[in-house]
Order: sequence, then structure tokens, then C-alpha cells
Amino acid sequence: MKSSILLGLFLSVSLVFSGCISPSENKNENITTLRIGYQPSTHQITEMVATDLGWWKEDLEPFGIKEVREFGFPSGPPEMQAMMSGELDIAYVGTSPPIAAIYQGLDARIVAAVNINGSDLVFGSDVPYRGPPSIANMKISTFPPGSIQDIILRKWLAENGVNISDSDIEAMGPGDAVSAIMSGEVDAVFLPHPAPAIIEMANKGRSEVASGEMWPGHACCSLVISGNLIRNQPDLVEQIVRIHIKATEYVNSHPEEAAQIYANHTSQDLEMVEYSIKTWDGRWISDPHLQIPSTIEYVRSYRQENHKTQMLTEEDLFDTSFYDRAD
Repeated sequence: MKSSILLGLFLSVSLVFSGCISPSENKNENITTLRIGYQPSTHQITEMVATDLGWWKEDLEPFGIKEVREFGFPSGPPEMQAMMSGELDIAYVGTSPPIAAIYQGLDARIVAAVNINGSDLVFGSDVPYRGPPSIANMKISTFPPGSIQDIILRKWLAENGVNISDSDIEAMGPGDAVSAIMSGEVDAVFLPHPAPAIIEMANKGRSEVASGEMWPGHACCSLVISGNLIRNQPDLVEQIVRIHIKATEYVNSHPEEAAQIYANHTSQDLEMVEYSIKTWDGRWISDPHLQIPSTIEYVRSYRQENHKTQMLTEEDLFDTSFYDRAD
């Protein structure tokens, strides 16, 4: 019963579909409604802190924002699809999905970091793990191609001599992946927290390899803001970044309160959230400069896999000026 309750949010985030969010009517007008995309992961707890403590509403009101609307997504690729359609103004999202979206014409930049590391390779309770080569014949589920988890998993397997073409990697959203390992449909999953904590607390699996072991200090989630806001409302963007920095500092200095906020915001079990925060290898940060090296590595990986001739540069992906002024 408890595990089914914990899965509730993960199974419900797929409620965001095209048409549920209205694009801005005139992109050159100053917006009064800020539309925020996020995922129900402890990686993005800073977004929820800023919401629950009233900072989005109160701190943005002097900049003309009358309403703040949140939209949950199961993973980064569909969130970026919504942003490309003009349905989001800012997004808390894994760092690699914006790369694919910018290649496809997304007008947006990464303005701040959100976290590094924070995903686990989790095996079913009865599935043995004897190092990367033992995974070759297993069925593994992770987020869709283009996601942080998919890129890191494939890179790590290849670096450890596992033939990717022989690997059975199945793309799933978080709810489906957690359900699959709990029912024994897959041997392992590679997912961001709190999914590994949900699986372990249900006694359906065990975490064996953290993403920071696969790629130490890798960029995970980032704060992405539309080019429309960056060009037309730079003061608003700087204030958004200031709120994000404040929320990041709050989470790091008040982890217990942040866990309670996350549990309240998502209706998830507080004990599970606390366990997730205690056991993950992630770290909440806001400085985008710390993410640039691994993000460029994501670009190289995406470019090679998708046969792109253009190499996106730091300038194509980042605008650190708002963080530099706000910090």
C-alpha cells in the first residue's frame, strides 16, 4: 500500500499535455503570468521551496507578475517540447534536454545551475551485480534518449567495455520505470532521486552505483529561461535568478524544512523524502559556471549520436550574466 501511495505523483505528472498550457499571445509584450515547468524530483526542490515560501509571488510582483503557474512533467524531453511550443517561460530541467531543443531551434538559455549528480543505478532485489560487464544482458530502464540519465548511462557502459548495441535499454518515464522494477519487468533502472529511495523503501531493489561515480560532478538540472524574457525583461530574469539562489541557499541550510516542503508540495511520504536526501550523492548549486564543462561534453555526445555537424558553444547554451550580477 505504501509503495503505491509513493508512486502517486510519479504516475500523475504525465497530466501535462499540449493544449493544457496557453502560449503567450504577444511575445514582445511584458508578461504578467509566469509559467514554470518542473519535474517531481528532489533535484528540483528549490523550485518548490520558492513556491511554498511565497517567493515567486511576492518577489516578482514588483516586476509586473500577477500570477505564477506551475506545470509538472515526467522528464526533460516533453518539458522542452512544451517550451519550444511557447508554453513555458522558465524550466527546471535536466541539462541535456535543452541541448537537443536548442539544436531544434529553441530560443532559450541556461541561466543558473540547479544540482549536480543525484541519480542511482538500482537493481532488483534478486538481481546480482558484478560490475558493468554483468549488465550487458540485462534489461534496464531509464529516461528517454536525450535525457541526462540516458546519456550518462550509455557513456558509462561504453567506457566500461559494454557494447551499447547489445544492451537492452528501455525508455520510460519515472512512474513506469519504478513500477517496472517493482514488478520484475526490468532488471535495473537508472533514475534520479527520489525514485531510488521509493524502490529501496518498498524493499524492491537496491542502489549499487551513483551517477557521481559514473561521472563525478556532472551537471544534472539547470534553470532555463526563454529568450523572450532574457531580451525583453532582463530585470525580471535577474530577479528570478536571485530567487533561485535564495531558494538554493535555503535548501542547503534547512534540509529538514526543505524535505517537509517537498513532501507537502508533492503529497509524498516525508520519511521517504528524508531518506532520499540522506542517501543521494547530489548537491544543490546555483552557479552555472560549474556546469559548463560537463554540459559541453553532453553536446559532444549528443552531436555524435545524432550526426550533427554544428558544435554548440558555451554562448549558444548559457547566459551567465544574470547569475554574475545577482550573486
